[in-house]
Amino acid sequence: MTEPKSSNLTWHEGHVTRDEREARLNQRGVTVWLTGLSGSGKSTIAVAVEQVLLQQGNHAYVLDGDNVRHGLNSNLGFSPEDRTENIRRIGEVAKLFTDAGIIVLTSFISPYRADRDAVRKNLGDGDFIEVHVDASVETCESRDVKGLYKKARAGEIPEFTGVSAPYEAPEHPEIVLDTNTQSIGESVTELVGYLKGKGYLSA
Repeated sequence: MTEPKSSNLTWHEGHVTRDEREARLNQRGVTVWLTGLSGSGKSTIAVAVEQVLLQQGNHAYVLDGDNVRHGLNSNLGFSPEDRTENIRRIGEVAKLFTDAGIIVLTSFISPYRADRDAVRKNLGDGDFIEVHVDASVETCESRDVKGLYKKARAGEIPEFTGVSAPYEAPEHPEIVLDTNTQSIGESVTELVGYLKGKGYLSA
């Protein structure tokens, strides 16, 4: 956790506990952190899982990498330092959602292992599920409808993960979704099944 610049701050506890919020929602708050290369299927899986959960009576919300960069993180680029700050900020937002009892699905490349580990540590035991959406660069490039990989290989996009910037795959993720061979539907079923099996969802 980053220390605030001001020392004249006091944390204010609310009158409603997390347990009370979760009891009302009939679910456990958690951050489901989808990480993987651009084009691996993170966002597609996240929005599909969100829809399934809502249909089943659970409360979920997707925090998408591009969407967050339109607002909260619009002042950040893609240097290593900005990538780290991007993930730190969204980790703090995800923590608030989790405390509110929401199942938050984050869809970020989040290429650095240390950044993801820092979010896990800040959230605490049981509040962070790391999901590696695993697809090769070749697979992702074949799905590249935005033409990002082509631009990156032409030098038009600097520091592009998987081409000119590194991606550090998770070493011990809770779930690996191999989207080289697994369909979106299969990935969604596996992830929802994991959440149900671990007791995060309503009965």
